[in-house]
Amino acid sequence: MVLDSKPSASTQLNAMLQAFPDLLFTLDERGYLLDYKGIDHVSTLFASAEALIGQKLEDVLPHDFAEKLRAALEQLKAGDGPVSFEHSTRQAGAIRWFEARLVRALPGQIVVVVRDATRHKEAEEKVKSQLKRMASLRAIDLAISSSLDLHLALSVILSQVTAELVVDAADVLLLNSEYVLEFATGLGFRTEALRRTSLRLGQGYAGAAASRREMVHVADLRRGKTGFLRSPEFLAEGFHCYYGVPLIAKGRVRGVLEVFHRRALDPDSEWLNFLEALAGQAAIALENGVLLKELQKTNFELRLAYDTTIEGWSRALDLRDRDTEGHTRRVTYAAVKLGRRLGLSEADLIQVRRGAMLHDIGKMAIPDSILLKQGPLAADEWKEIRQHPLYGYELLRPIDYLGPALDIPHYHHERWDGTGYPEGLKGTEIPLSARLFSVIDAFDALISPRPYRPGWDRALARAYILEQAGKHFDPDIAAEFVRMLDTSHTGDLSVTR
Repeated sequence: MVLDSKPSASTQLNAMLQAFPDLLFTLDERGYLLDYKGIDHVSTLFASAEALIGQKLEDVLPHDFAEKLRAALEQLKAGDGPVSFEHSTRQAGAIRWFEARLVRALPGQIVVVVRDATRHKEAEEKVKSQLKRMASLRAIDLAISSSLDLHLALSVILSQVTAELVVDAADVLLLNSEYVLEFATGLGFRTEALRRTSLRLGQGYAGAAASRREMVHVADLRRGKTGFLRSPEFLAEGFHCYYGVPLIAKGRVRGVLEVFHRRALDPDSEWLNFLEALAGQAAIALENGVLLKELQKTNFELRLAYDTTIEGWSRALDLRDRDTEGHTRRVTYAAVKLGRRLGLSEADLIQVRRGAMLHDIGKMAIPDSILLKQGPLAADEWKEIRQHPLYGYELLRPIDYLGPALDIPHYHHERWDGTGYPEGLKGTEIPLSARLFSVIDAFDALISPRPYRPGWDRALARAYILEQAGKHFDPDIAAEFVRMLDTSHTGDLSVTR
């Protein structure tokens, strides 16, 4: 060995050479190799010991490794601390990683330690991959939990499938109520071939995955026997490999996740496990989507039942008081129309409609002798009639569903100047829906004939509304109501418009 002549130094360095398990060699500061030791799987990167010693590193080491080593040597010469770098090379078709570390030894000598870091690097990459896949699952969780849009959730899932599994295309087929798999959404396709998918259980690869409730793998689609795989459109996709995974939630098959690749795939167990994890997320998204759809359907049917009941109550009141027949229908239509002109939201207009239909429901508690009296009412009878807003409120208050609609039945006889009933509210103390309805209700009552008086002329009723603005009615609402009348072809509250 061409080392320092001192026995103690030589003995120490030889001990170091024997102690290191991978590869170790010594350089002088010019980059000439002084000594070398290695084991088979590392030393195969370099020449034999006899060929290396006494040579300049650029001449005997692989070019890319020598370049990194030269740069590290210069860095070490410029400073005091150890210098490290990583190097990779392909051996027998696999990537191997090495970590080189340069440290100063005896004066003028530098020891280079090269350790096989392949296992460490593979473990590091595995951890990174697992973290990335956990992040993907988290992104899918957020998409599922934060959005009611099934298509959006499935799109996020497919983007993660294609990105993290490194495949060319993926889609989700939904199992409908007739047990037919239909295309829901896809990513990475060149044609529209799969958008017309309609497969019964057991039919095709996806149908087989759904009926067997297990993953289906086709290594080479070019050898497929189904007619669909030989269709010109599908052939244009150029797919080679296929995976179909059933989407099962709460024991029920909801669909199939399909994965396509245009080259052969040789996945490991982690890849397959992650595919199944993604399929599990897709199944949850589908289950949530189905539950939401069913809930929406139930709510719609319940809302329809409520509204039908409300209309039934309204018709019952009209039948009881023939003199006001059609009044509820007219004022409901006009109240919604005026509310829309005033900028109310659609949700608020629903409550206006319900409140208008029930505005006189409290009259159900008024005796026939008063409600149907064919002549002027006595003072005590008027007092009883004026209780109908309270009767209506008390009748409807226990029904939570109607809570937002109670302002009209309760307050539609309040007046802007505070002289109304039953609470004597004034100005904007009166809820907006009740203020707008009071104008509608008064106008229709004026133009409608009664047994004790004829109906007013529409122009006279219009003038009365304007005259009562700021007294009986909210002046801004009264003005808007008149503008609505003036733009109507009929000049009234016709429900035909």
